[in-house]
Amino acid sequence: QPLGLAEESGQNPGESELAVNPFDGLPFSSRYYELLKQRRALPIWAARFIFLEQLESSPSGVVLVSGDPGSGKSTQIPQWCAEFALARGFQKGQVTVTQPYPLAALSLAVRVADEMDLTLGHEVGYSIPQEDCTGPDTLLRFCWDRLLLQEVASTRGTGAWGVLVVDEAQERSVASDSLQGLLRDAKLGNLPGDSRVVVITDPALEPKLQAFWGNPPTVHVPREPCGTPTLLYRDSVPPDRVEAACQAVLELCQEEAPGDVLVYLPSEEEISLCCESLSRDIGSLDPQRPPPRLLPLHPAYGQAIQAVYEDTDVGARKVVVTHWLADFSFSLPSIRHVIDSGLELRSVYNPQIREESQVLRPISKCQAKARRLRARGFPPGSCICLYPESFLELEAPPMPNRVCEENLSPLVLLLKRRQIADPGECHFLDRPAPEALMQALEDLDYLAALNDDGDLSDLGVILSEFPLPPELAKALLASCEFDCVDEMLTLAAMLTAAPGFTRPPLCAEEAALRRALEHTDGDHSSLIQVFEAFIQSGEDEAWCQARGLNWAALIQARKLRGELLELMQRIELPLSQPAFGSEQNRRDLQKALVSGYFLKVARDTDGTGNYLLLTHKHVAQLSPYCCYRSRRAPARPPSWVLYHSFSISKDNCLSIVSEIQPQMLVELAPPYFLSNLPPSESRDLLNQLREERTDFSAGSESSSTQELGDACVLQ
Repeated sequence: QPLGLAEESGQNPGESELAVNPFDGLPFSSRYYELLKQRRALPIWAARFIFLEQLESSPSGVVLVSGDPGSGKSTQIPQWCAEFALARGFQKGQVTVTQPYPLAALSLAVRVADEMDLTLGHEVGYSIPQEDCTGPDTLLRFCWDRLLLQEVASTRGTGAWGVLVVDEAQERSVASDSLQGLLRDAKLGNLPGDSRVVVITDPALEPKLQAFWGNPPTVHVPREPCGTPTLLYRDSVPPDRVEAACQAVLELCQEEAPGDVLVYLPSEEEISLCCESLSRDIGSLDPQRPPPRLLPLHPAYGQAIQAVYEDTDVGARKVVVTHWLADFSFSLPSIRHVIDSGLELRSVYNPQIREESQVLRPISKCQAKARRLRARGFPPGSCICLYPESFLELEAPPMPNRVCEENLSPLVLLLKRRQIADPGECHFLDRPAPEALMQALEDLDYLAALNDDGDLSDLGVILSEFPLPPELAKALLASCEFDCVDEMLTLAAMLTAAPGFTRPPLCAEEAALRRALEHTDGDHSSLIQVFEAFIQSGEDEAWCQARGLNWAALIQARKLRGELLELMQRIELPLSQPAFGSEQNRRDLQKALVSGYFLKVARDTDGTGNYLLLTHKHVAQLSPYCCYRSRRAPARPPSWVLYHSFSISKDNCLSIVSEIQPQMLVELAPPYFLSNLPPSESRDLLNQLREERTDFSAGSESSSTQELGDACVLQ
């Protein structure tokens, strides 16, 4: 039976002082009852008792919840699970809700804490990269699914929860699919026997999930009896999406149509451009009405999520400008108008070239439906589609499938940590391509993360502890050997959190300030220099703005650096004193980078800046934001470079680049990696250097033996 909370006892706001919140023992506030009215109006509310009954009685402990987007599943199901855990006397911290994106976990924690009349960070919390907003009294935790997968695979084994809610299963992330596979195969041996698993999905994925879980009890959310939003299509795709979206927003505001507006654009860059343009144009609206409140919503503006839920002035509307992140990340009942570009910009991993590429493509039919449903309600609103009606029918897939678009190396590393010798043994909703799994195994073998039997080596076990890509974790571990841990910690944090310079300077003054931060050794040392200068500035936001730097990303890098340092201290890895700028430290840092990133090396074959990548026959150029490109004095580009990323689809550029010496690559890369390189002049040069190095070593050894023999004769 559900708890006897205020909503069950029929109390009204006038009696709020008599009702006590069972989660913290304090009286309910008037805000609680205001939100309770909104909660009761959600379609999911009609399925509350059915859900709690199934959660209690499911023979397998698994319950599937299927319903349309915007029906309240993501906000209400976690609360009911918390009631269930409290009623059964589960220990604190026993309800975990996974989300496919960090901002979604933050967004839902903010909203649910408000609805439950609890303090965020106490009874309700969240865990996302560089931010753990939980405490000893946390009963309900929203968590990024990759962090939870990392936790359950770690020897620290924090998987002891009473109810695990896998939300937005239709997003099909590698972490979400893997968690379900591990649970299905009962690989998580540290779970209590009475634990429950709740999987929340869109109806489109329901049949596949039912078959995967063996036909568990399924709770169907009733469809909302509300009007259908008006669909307005364009005759053709506009040449300028941002301009078309801004014009649509202004027209809605001029018509005084009630309700907030949600705008979907493909990228963070276009979101920023749209907000900048609207902020200039809203002055042309009726001055008698409050101007609309512009809210950009994407990971770099995570702080805006609180403002999305805040009440605005009477008559003022919110205009939330976002991208694919908001397809399933939050619900806002006040939304009545949606402007949809029908496109998304996604990073897609290509195992053949071992790189992610930014791909601009149509959204799936499932996403399009979710966006349209945002505009339903009383009265129904409108969905302005910035594309023809035939656009998605011809080009859009039915559903997204992220599993085939991600690098599987981190997943294979974690599966090996769970002592699953063959990743093919783990069940997936859709099994990854064999070539993608084989490439992941090959990369881990190159990094010495696997032993001769294909199991995790001692080094691989340590690599799996780090919340970093395997090659970056390997470089960080190598820094322990080369005495440059302090600098590599900074670099690892910056490569993970801060994107660096992503737009041209706005003026000559800004360009000069940027050049002052560039380091002669390349972009990697420049990132370290940027971080140190940021810390010396007192983490000043104005200092960042003057140089075109992302202040929020640098703050995130500072937090991540602290986490990595704490982790290295916990597993007792050796540290080193800072020595950035010395000649020895320069060489040591290069060696640490090559130890992890030897798979990402390119050579300028003709001295013109056309770089041939060693691992495959692609030619690329340096990014316009690379420090070697921005130098004023004419200089020959470096012959051999190590790069952090390669974008093949957008601009065919190498990003975050530093010069290296090929001798260092021969010294530190595995010999069988060099032997497996595709035929090229670069491979021949490396093999020649390797032979010379071998001959030199043999000669040195022979000379030493001769000297030893002479010494013995003399003695």
